[in-house]
Amino acid sequence: MLATKYEQILACAAVRKVGFKGILKYKNLQNLSNEKKSGRTTASSSFLRRFGAGFAYLSSTTNTANNNPRTERPEGSTRKTDNLFLYESGLKKMSTDLNDFTIIKEGEAEILMHAKNEVFYNKTQVNNRDISIAVLRTFIANRKEEHEARLSKKTKAASKVSEKDASESVQEEVANESTVCDEKSNGDSEVPEKVSQYESCGLSEEPVKGTEGKVSGELKPPRVLEALSASGLRAIRYAREVEGIGQVVALDNDKASVEACQRNIKFNGSVACSKVESHFADARVYMLTHPKEFDVVDLDPYGSPSVFLDSAVQSIVDGGMLMCTATDMAVLCGGNGEVCYSKYGSYPLRGKYCHEMALRILLASIESHANRYKRYIVPVLSVQMDFYVRVFVRVYSSASAMKNTPLKLSYVYQCTGCDSFHLQPIGRTATKNNCVKYLPGFGPVVPQECSDCGKKFNMGGPIWSAPIHDQEWVTSILADVKSMKDRYPAYNRISAILTTISEELPDVPLFLSLHNLCATLKCTSPSAVIFRSAVINAGYRISGTHVNPLGLKSDAPMDVIWDIMRCWVKNHPVKAQPADQPGSVILAKEPVLQANFARAVASLSKAQAKKVARFLPNPERHWGPKLRAGRQITSKHISLLGPDAVNGVLNQEEVEEPDAKRQKTEDPTAC
Repeated sequence: MLATKYEQILACAAVRKVGFKGILKYKNLQNLSNEKKSGRTTASSSFLRRFGAGFAYLSSTTNTANNNPRTERPEGSTRKTDNLFLYESGLKKMSTDLNDFTIIKEGEAEILMHAKNEVFYNKTQVNNRDISIAVLRTFIANRKEEHEARLSKKTKAASKVSEKDASESVQEEVANESTVCDEKSNGDSEVPEKVSQYESCGLSEEPVKGTEGKVSGELKPPRVLEALSASGLRAIRYAREVEGIGQVVALDNDKASVEACQRNIKFNGSVACSKVESHFADARVYMLTHPKEFDVVDLDPYGSPSVFLDSAVQSIVDGGMLMCTATDMAVLCGGNGEVCYSKYGSYPLRGKYCHEMALRILLASIESHANRYKRYIVPVLSVQMDFYVRVFVRVYSSASAMKNTPLKLSYVYQCTGCDSFHLQPIGRTATKNNCVKYLPGFGPVVPQECSDCGKKFNMGGPIWSAPIHDQEWVTSILADVKSMKDRYPAYNRISAILTTISEELPDVPLFLSLHNLCATLKCTSPSAVIFRSAVINAGYRISGTHVNPLGLKSDAPMDVIWDIMRCWVKNHPVKAQPADQPGSVILAKEPVLQANFARAVASLSKAQAKKVARFLPNPERHWGPKLRAGRQITSKHISLLGPDAVNGVLNQEEVEEPDAKRQKTEDPTAC
């Protein structure tokens, strides 16, 4: 007998869930396993507990006999599993041998990961998932505020309309009374007077009811689409950790990934089962057939997202959020310029700013796809970290606002001899008689040869030259992360990145490298504080960048930068160089600006003054991209996975192969 009536009810629910025979079968298997391995907590008992107290009660005798309560695992930890558990996929019952799986815990989610690399999983992407959760929380809060602001605005407009209609009805009533009194007697005018009052009340009330019916619509929870789900870890974390989220749809066109996602959804209990659904579908077709249905679309492909962008911008509601990752950094950073142009429509340049240029190329590509459907984007946060770039943009519909796109795009001219670069806007505006005209940009902004060193220019782009962050959003996201630091496994890393982003100059595209400037002149490098002070004392702004710890963003033109370096070299002489070298040509000119290297007050950012860590080392070795799912792990993958992981897989395969051969040779006639 069960101890309480509550446990009886839950046990009955568990029986209806998987069937009484399934419970008995599971019970016997669990007892057998615990007799063999009494010192380990099984994944199957963990799964069983997720179905409720009544289900857990059925296995409590085993747990009590073992006297081995389950302990919490740290974030990102893994452990081997044993036994097997039963779960339902539609009408089909499936049994899974957990000896081949490892439980991976991240945040509040736990997934079963196969040891043979059948489904892709990368521990490094915990930074990506954490920062996505932080942005999603801020998006839901801002979305609610925007909805309330629209409601209040409509309510005020409705009240003004109702007051206007009421005053007009009163005036009509007075006019009608005067005419009736002139034409008819006092006794006969009583009935028309009552009717006119009734009609005037009806006219004044109906518009208010209609507007209230439209205004008083409740805001539905946001729907999220994870277009490339793999194991489903991201979708499950969204469902379990983000408050106020609605349905999460996880897609994949790989059957093994869909089965793994469904298995992990069941493994994470009722919350995940009620909010997350997994489908076997092509993400492009699914998004095209569900236009403007999702508030958030998350694209995190293995490689380039270019083939998904066109359908993604169509499936987002007006004001929704697109989260997009690109891991093909070799292409975006100039390794294969022609491939980048074919995928993103921009030509990259190989400079120290190449990673920020990769961000801006991706934003320009998303804007180009959105413009085809009279839509445009507003970047909220753009991040480069680890081995990928990640952008968060809001998508809006407006044919008039779309005309501003040429003002946000620019070509880049990079000198081949020195570090000078210049931006050429594609478009401009001209205002005449309160009328705005859109015109092509003036050009060229540079001569055929560099005015600093005399070398030629390489041209790249177009890139997104407008701001890539919304500083209000960044501040709000950072405050949210700090208030819930225990809920982010990668808190240290993402808080450091957001802190650095919050101090960037938002309106300055690309950046300079102080070490590259000194390498061109063959001189010793000034400290970052001294160089910052010289720029600030010259009347310009300067800041760091989250992309490169040695990068400096400044609105100072390149001739001012070189004048500061000339003044530095005068105080710190260099050896004579050949006359045709770019550094010799630059130093041969006298500086127009006399630099002041006295330490400025704002030469250190607030984070630097407080000694806040901004650029953290990787938490472990081989922290980077991993092998694509389905590929066989061999000895050549040691640089990606590490020797321990590769040797473990190879040893396991060597053990399994003799066992398979022995089974064939022992009894060839057995069926």
